[in-house]
Amino acid sequence: MSFRIQPAPPARPNRCQLFGPGSRPAIFEKMAASAADVINLDLEDSVAPSDKNSARENVIAAIGAVDWGKKTLSVRINGLDTPYWYRDVVDLLEQASERLDQIMIPKVGCAADVYAVDALVTAVERAMGRTKPIAFEVIIESASGIAHVEEIAASSPRLQAMSLGAADFAASMGMQTTGIGGTQENYYMLQAGQKYWSDPWHWAQAAIVAACRTHGVLPVDGPFGDFSDDEGFRAQAHRSAVLGMVGKWAIHPKQIALSNEVFTPSEAAVTEAREILAAMEAAKTRGEGATVYKGRLVDIASIKQAEVIVRQAEMITG
Repeated sequence: MSFRIQPAPPARPNRCQLFGPGSRPAIFEKMAASAADVINLDLEDSVAPSDKNSARENVIAAIGAVDWGKKTLSVRINGLDTPYWYRDVVDLLEQASERLDQIMIPKVGCAADVYAVDALVTAVERAMGRTKPIAFEVIIESASGIAHVEEIAASSPRLQAMSLGAADFAASMGMQTTGIGGTQENYYMLQAGQKYWSDPWHWAQAAIVAACRTHGVLPVDGPFGDFSDDEGFRAQAHRSAVLGMVGKWAIHPKQIALSNEVFTPSEAAVTEAREILAAMEAAKTRGEGATVYKGRLVDIASIKQAEVIVRQAEMITG
């Protein structure tokens, strides 16, 4: 039904998700002390096959031993096309403490993928008497994933967030690039002899945002591969924020501050949003449905836009 109320996403800060390999326990304390809102301990791509078992053991130990503060603590399991994922899930839920908040499922191509993990998680939770339900985040990184993005967004009540994995997505789509996020050199239009670069990830991000907002899930932008390019990261993050994404991955600690900067509403933006709400409240008392603020028309839709900014700022400041 098109007139149903759009569900609210989880009310948690998600400006930056910091990734670290499960095979490098020496960095876990530094990750916990960082300014990232979400910590993703990785068992997948950043861990060599020979290190999968030891990485899993490292992560299980660290979940209970490290002080993660108020951060959302997530573990990226291996993909369902590998022989590792089921053991990731079983060992995490049988052996790790209940401090674990979330499991990240990579390379999700359809709702059935989420159902498979959900069924296993539910069985282990019941068997172990775990009282804290595990949340899910999925990564869209294939042609199948983007084709089924809305059914994936509606696939499980555990689902809280969805990210775009640009590298695997590009490979699956057959894109002629080795870049991870950002502007691609050959993705341009020509006008009067001048090149104009556009965003090859825009349509996929917009599809993810629409699916997530329809089903109350947090849409998150994925990695930006060139961690030496601060301005490139910042530009991609700004585009993602304007589209409605709530945060971005950090694959290097220096990207944390950049992500937090972009996805935290500025004081000026919050002040303007509050002023718009006040102007509309005054108009309401006059029996008016619209008014003028700084020379432009604001109305009921403006209230909704302003409330998004204010709520986000209040959630971040706690």
